[in-house]
Amino acid sequence: MIDRSRLFERNLFRRDAPESGAEEDSVSFRAAIRAGMREEMERDEGVFQMGEDIATAPPFGVTSGLAEEFGTDRIRNVPATEVAVIGAAAGAGIDGLRPVVELQFGDFLSVAIDQVTHQAAMLRHLTGGQVSVPIVVRLPCGGGESTGPQHSQAMYSWFAHAPGVKVALPATAADAKGLFKTAVRDDDPVLFFEHKSLYSTRWERTAELDDPDHTPPFGEAAVRREGTDVTVVATLAMVHHALAAAEDLADAGVSVEVVDPRTVSPLDTDTIVESVEKTGRLLVVDEAYLPCGIQGEIAATVAEEAFDALEAPPRRLGNPGVPVPFAPPLEDEVLPDVDDIAAAVTALVE
Repeated sequence: MIDRSRLFERNLFRRDAPESGAEEDSVSFRAAIRAGMREEMERDEGVFQMGEDIATAPPFGVTSGLAEEFGTDRIRNVPATEVAVIGAAAGAGIDGLRPVVELQFGDFLSVAIDQVTHQAAMLRHLTGGQVSVPIVVRLPCGGGESTGPQHSQAMYSWFAHAPGVKVALPATAADAKGLFKTAVRDDDPVLFFEHKSLYSTRWERTAELDDPDHTPPFGEAAVRREGTDVTVVATLAMVHHALAAAEDLADAGVSVEVVDPRTVSPLDTDTIVESVEKTGRLLVVDEAYLPCGIQGEIAATVAEEAFDALEAPPRRLGNPGVPVPFAPPLEDEVLPDVDDIAAAVTALVE
């Protein structure tokens, strides 16, 4: 399991050294993604990557060393022009390649909404399946690191709304690697959101992490903790806050089930509804803005499909709808944490 003491250690730009000695049995979140990249580039020569400084000074260290292994034709530095880069990736995908684009911050995807939602996402449908656009856009996201309002958003709710786009939210190292491999092999555009606070966390090396064929299907949630009193659906770093709150609440006799959707487009509503039918209560925790956010979509689905099972109205936690503050105390007020989750669960049970 994750070492929670290192969850938010504010060490975003570290480049991992080759793992050795005492760390051989563990792997960092960023190294897990890198391992998935290496395996997919070895498996398919059509896979290549583009991003700002990814060949020479990777912003978050994820692509460190790959330019030396695969050359700068396949690990390409590009200018800070999100429209042009994603447009070029769409063209390469149409031509049979499988490009991976890294934007320095996920917030900058808003600059290229047209290329993603009107072009890449729709071409397969507009051509009756004759054209596919298999691109992956990697998007560092999330708050908790005091990087300011233009670098701390969780914008996946925007794009889960767009037909033809798939949206992946890995919360563990095994999923970071496995879902990335699934994304590369998918024939539709995939937005791959990586929470910045998870990059430096270390994880126990497991069979899943070492398996080159581990490719979790999109649209299949994971139950991270089983419980009987309340279902908490959480994403990305909030999964670990929810697990921490569940541990604390267990001492008070409250049994919390934690569900990690893993992807929000497609969304595994069956697992969520099944969980709520067992517990009778739902809390959705996510960093995205609450107005029109993924929290509301999940709550509405449960209200439609499991209303008779509910013993209390569903509740939501998230950014109330304000720019993420730069100042750490203000950022802490805006983003949900362990105490907020525990208080919301307690209110549901009461």
